[in-house]
Amino acid sequence: MAVDVRSAVITSAYLAGAGGVRLAVHSAGDPAAPPIVFVHGWCASARAWHLQMRPGELDGFRRIAVDLRGHGGSSDPGDANGGYGEPEVWADDLAAVLAHAGAPAVVVGWSYGGLVIADYLARHGCAGLAGIALVGAITEIGRDRPGGVTGPAMRELIGRLRTPNTRELVDAFQAFTASSFTGPVPEGHDQTALADFLRVRPGDRMVMFRRDADRAEALASVTVPSLVMHGMADAVVDPRSGEYALGKIPGAEKRWFDAVGHLPFVEQVGAFDAELASFAGRCAR
Repeated sequence: MAVDVRSAVITSAYLAGAGGVRLAVHSAGDPAAPPIVFVHGWCASARAWHLQMRPGELDGFRRIAVDLRGHGGSSDPGDANGGYGEPEVWADDLAAVLAHAGAPAVVVGWSYGGLVIADYLARHGCAGLAGIALVGAITEIGRDRPGGVTGPAMRELIGRLRTPNTRELVDAFQAFTASSFTGPVPEGHDQTALADFLRVRPGDRMVMFRRDADRAEALASVTVPSLVMHGMADAVVDPRSGEYALGKIPGAEKRWFDAVGHLPFVEQVGAFDAELASFAGRCAR
């Protein structure tokens, strides 16, 4: 189907992910253009990237944003785990999206999406990749993992985000959303983000964090151009996580955004899109 969203024509399709899970993918731009694949974070959806899907700096690329399993329009396996604790499942889901892209793609991972990319690297290497961009991302998870250092807002609020009390949960998520920005929350963002959060089953939200993954070897084996971007005022994922990835990936480039929080692609959309377009252009060449 085709939907006119913010002056961009978005086409949606469904792919078979690991275990037959139905993955929703949303595309904008010329199908023949070099692809950029966007991977959102924990309990978000492809809507996180709506500013990148509209006409602008990235017009020279086909933009593909996926709803991760159990998020957005993608299906949930419905069992006790759903694969959320299995790195191979995340890796194979992303492999299905890259196959859909039809050409080596620049893959962009925000927050938990960076860990999904790291899972892919550990299982598939750089197959199907033209480049990697990490945005406010973790690449490891588990106690004392240097690639998964969270910020004060995440540490303070994660316990409250587990509550079964709906009112308390909404209040905690609103505080979490506010902490993701250095200024006012953009109009409408808190409501769409809350809707995405509530779409994910409570048990699944927590399973995603009950993992232990060392990705030093996978990052060190990267052979494609890479870019690490991070907001210096990120209170959700500590910039030290970005520094870790930067130090492990050979030849990785760095772009830090001063006085910006967890969503530089929203807070400084023009600068972010220009940086990504320049990087993706170099990868395409």
